[in-house]
This record gives sequence, C-alpha cells and structure tokens, in this order.
Amino acid sequence: MQASCNQLHDPPGTSSDGDASGSQCVHPSRVTEGFHPGDVHIQINSGPKDHPENPSSRNTRSGVCSCAHGCAHSHFRSHSYSEARPPDDFATESGDHGNGSFSEFRYLFKWLQKSLPYILILGIKLVMQHITGISLGIGLLTTFMYANKSIVNQVFLRERSSKIQCAWLLVFLAGSSVLLYYTFHSQSLYYSLIFLNPTLDQLSFWEVLWIVGITDFILKFFFMGLKCLVLLVPSFIMPFKSKGYWYMLLEELCQYYRIFVPIPVWFRYLISYGEFGNVTRWSLGILLALLYLILKLLDFFGHLRTFRKVLRVFFTRPSYGVSASKRQCSDADGICSICQAEFQKPVLLICQHIFCEECITLWFNREKTCPLCRTVISDHINKWKDGATSSHLQMY
Repeated sequence: MQASCNQLHDPPGTSSDGDASGSQCVHPSRVTEGFHPGDVHIQINSGPKDHPENPSSRNTRSGVCSCAHGCAHSHFRSHSYSEARPPDDFATESGDHGNGSFSEFRYLFKWLQKSLPYILILGIKLVMQHITGISLGIGLLTTFMYANKSIVNQVFLRERSSKIQCAWLLVFLAGSSVLLYYTFHSQSLYYSLIFLNPTLDQLSFWEVLWIVGITDFILKFFFMGLKCLVLLVPSFIMPFKSKGYWYMLLEELCQYYRIFVPIPVWFRYLISYGEFGNVTRWSLGILLALLYLILKLLDFFGHLRTFRKVLRVFFTRPSYGVSASKRQCSDADGICSICQAEFQKPVLLICQHIFCEECITLWFNREKTCPLCRTVISDHINKWKDGATSSHLQMY
C-alpha cells in the first residue's frame, strides 16, 4: 500500500486552524488525482524542531496513527472480502441458472397455452378422420368388459348360475362378431383368422392396426363363447372342479393362438409389397420383417413353456387333499369355514384343515395357501380358472 504524507501541523501563525484540521485520513472515495484507489493520505505538520511536543500534539499523532492503521486495516479487509466473493458469485450464477430453467418452463407453458386452440382443432380433425375406427374400438372394448365380468360372476355362482344369462352372453357375443364382419364384408377381415391377408390393395399403418385390433377382439369373443358353453353344461356331466380346468385351458389356447394371427398382416406391411423398384427400401423391409419373425419366435418359446405346464395340470388334475371321514368332520364341528355351511364332499388338506371340495377348489383358483393357516398347499398354475379372459390387446 502506498502512503502520501503531508505536514501534521501548520506553519507558525496558523496554529488555530491546525486544531481544526488536526490529522485527516483521506479514504479512497476522497482521493484526488495522482493517487490510486486505496491509497492513504496522511497530513503531517512540521517536525518537533520547530514546535515543542506537547500532550495535544501527541494525542494528534496518536489519532493520526490510529486513523491510518484503521484505514489500512479497512482497505485490507475490503480487499480480503473481494477475494472471498467467488463462492457468492457461484451461488448467484447457480441461482441465475435455476431462474433460467424456470423461465424456460414458463415459456413452454405459455407456448402450450397459446397453442392449445390449434392443438384442439387438429385433434378434432384427426378424430373425425378416424371416427369409424374409434367408435368401433370403444364398442368392442365395452362389449368385452361387459361379457368378461358377466362370465366371471356366473362362474363364481357355481350351481346357482343362470343358464338364461349364459345363453344370452353366447348369443350376444356371436351376434356382435357376425354383425361386425357383415358390416365390413368388402374387406374380408375374417381372412386374418385363418392366417390369410384381407382383400386390401395396399396396407397402411392405420389399416394394419384396424385389422389386427378387430381380429384380436373377435378371437376373444369366440373363446368367451366357448366358456359360456362350458357354463351351460350340467354339473352331473361336468363337475365344477373340471370346469375350472377347461376355463384355464381355453384361455391359454386363446392367448397362444392370438400370438400367431397378426404375423401375416405385419409381415406384408413390413416388406412393403409393390416397392421392389426401390432396392434400399425393399432391403430394409426384408430386414425388418426378419427381425419381427425372430422376436415372434422368441415370444413363441416363452409361451410354449407356460402352455406345457398348463397341459400337465389339465391332464394330471392334481388333488389338494384326501376325502375326510365323518369323525374328522365332526371334530371340525361339521361346518366349512369358507361357506359357513355343512360340509359337502369334505376334503382334508395336508395341514389337517377340512373344507368343502367346491369351496376349496374355488379358493385355489386364486390362492396357493390354506385359508386358515396359510400353509402352501398347491404350487401348480391355477390362473384363469375363474373364467376370466385376459384384457391384453395383442397388436403385434
């Protein structure tokens, strides 16, 4: 730090002004020209030779030294603070970055708000172009949900199920399928059920989705109709326990068949028939079609493992226990803990709990453990024994 010193005391004859001026410390804000910012300007009077030192002059010097030291210390602290400011600057930059991100989101929101009317106009136009497909899709989905829920309820009722309701569901599903194919008979959509291509000159992406979606729903309706036929079979011909295995087998067959049905349609779309003049596009189409077939083959082997397990369960018909004697039933108070009624064909599980055969069969359609002690009784596949149909849409 560079210091500039003048006289502490005025010349003789100006002592009265010396006390007024005293010792002054010029801060950087008051630096005149010729001095750099941060310099300390100290006014020094004449030396001790001309004026004898007195207590007031000593006090003045002391005040000057104190002021000089204070100003120097203040400048050093200010310099140190300026060197320590980068973290604050970094924090400010981080805040600016956060504010910038927020402003970008706000700008995006404003853009969406301004563009919303145009998006609605384009959306309405798109819906109007595909109003037939959208309406038919909603109708097929509603029909499926209604029929699926009704079949599950009828299976749950067992002997109390309504034969009239089951017959109505069968007629309703068959009528819906026939009406659909009759409405679009010019497209021959039923060809895809037997792995043939419908009579369309050129397939676009939306037409492929149209054909595959309708075929998938029709297959579901067909197998749901078969489940209604099983429901209509009297109990003395086919017991309730056997019906559960038939429901499971029909559902697995339905899913297995639905894997292969879309293959011809998608294969024709991917290889792009009618574009053999363009070698690049034709080669790319062949490559995509082969890749699609490989993925379908992997999917096939994955479902084949599950299907073999289902067939094993269907033909072996594993038992959950043995028939219980009258003494064992009396020891259990003669009441089934599931239906809260007297035992009907009592079955003794390995955990020594007794239940009605139909009650425990219905229970094991959803669970694998004992209803009372939670001991694992069955590790076999019991899925779909309740008559439900998968809601998965096989679009590929």
